[in-house]
Order: sequence, then structure tokens, then C-alpha cells
Amino acid sequence: MDLKLGRRLRSQVDATEVIVVRPPAGSVVLACGGHPMIDAAEQPEQGLTATGIGGGTQLGKRYTTDDGGLELLVTKPGDYAVTADGAPLAPKEAKPLPASD
Repeated sequence: MDLKLGRRLRSQVDATEVIVVRPPAGSVVLACGGHPMIDAAEQPEQGLTATGIGGGTQLGKRYTTDDGGLELLVTKPGDYAVTADGAPLAPKEAKPLPASD
């Protein structure tokens, strides 16, 4: 799947919706609930059942790959984790603010 900055995607098996904040350098397969994610304007296939990793996504959180090459912002949370080429994305940690002594 060719991901571009600002592209909106949705899960086919739950409510998860994301926006691409940092696209990867190459092509990557994004999935949620064991099925590829689709464009937000498309309708999901009928009769699909979730087979992916649980854990879900949280509204407003950013999820990234281990190398930081891909970053997604969750606009609608869901019950299943988002994966990139089969590896689950991890929530991005907030950077600590500098001390103001």
C-alpha cells in the first residue's frame, strides 16, 4: 500500500480510523484485526471476522513502527491493534519537557 501524508484509512472489522502523519520510505501493508486497512471513503467487505492482535487503539494517540519510519494518528479508536507488515505498531511516547529550575 502506498501511504502518503494525510491519507485517511479505516479498519474493515472495527471502528479504527487513522491518518498518516509520517509516511514510510517504501511500501507497507497496514492491517487491523487481521485484514488490510482501506481508504476511509470505501465500504468494508461484508462477512469479515477479526483475527488480528487485540489491545486496540486509543483516540488521539500516535502509533509508530520501531524504526520511526511510519507514524499514524488515531481519529477513531477500535478494539484491535494496527500492524505494519505483520508487526504491531507501538504508541509513541511523549518527550519529557526540560526542567525549569
